Amino acid sequence: MTRTFLLSPAYAGGRRAQMLLSERAQFALARRLRMGEAVSLGEVFTFLSGLYFRGKLAYANTFASDFERVLVITPTRGLVPAATGVTLADLREFAEVDIAQDEPRYRQPLERDLRRLVRQLSPACDVVLLGSIATGKYVRVMLEILQDRLRFPADFVGRGDMSRGGLLLRCAVDRVELSYIPVAGATRKGKRPPKLAPRRYPRSS
Repeated sequence: MTRTFLLSPAYAGGRRAQMLLSERAQFALARRLRMGEAVSLGEVFTFLSGLYFRGKLAYANTFASDFERVLVITPTRGLVPAATGVTLADLREFAEVDIAQDEPRYRQPLERDLRRLVRQLSPACDVVLLGSIATGKYVRVMLEILQDRLRFPADFVGRGDMSRGGLLLRCAVDRVELSYIPVAGATRKGKRPPKLAPRRYPRSS
């Protein structure tokens, strides 16, 4: 089974984004961006979001057949491969737009790319959302277009962001793929599962 992974975005308007955009920032990632280097969207969003996005990216890169099947939902540009280079100007653009169902600058590019994705999918390809299914800002627009092809990890039910990130990261390291179920008709909220046992990972994981 071939799978395309859709990763929910990091918030580009928060405190960590402000740190990254600051002219006074001296850490390596900020300096690279300030010097005009295009840094991968995955690396930037991992900095903005921490464990949650790191887990999503590691998991998708581990189980996707190629990196072009690891797509990130963005505030203004629809679905963008996680390996795509972004600049400070791109981040400022992302920070200006809210991810909301009634925001056309978010919704229209996403609808465009979802329709393009449907045209490219083979009958044997699933689309797996690595993100929250409890809110409508991703799920409703995706279900309208992807319908029963949209799936998510069953183990996400009841977990918060950090728990999902930790689960995905350890699955990527252990190379154990989760089971997926259709989003349509699924129970999106449930009892909180037991906490994951603490585990340390090298930064390269």
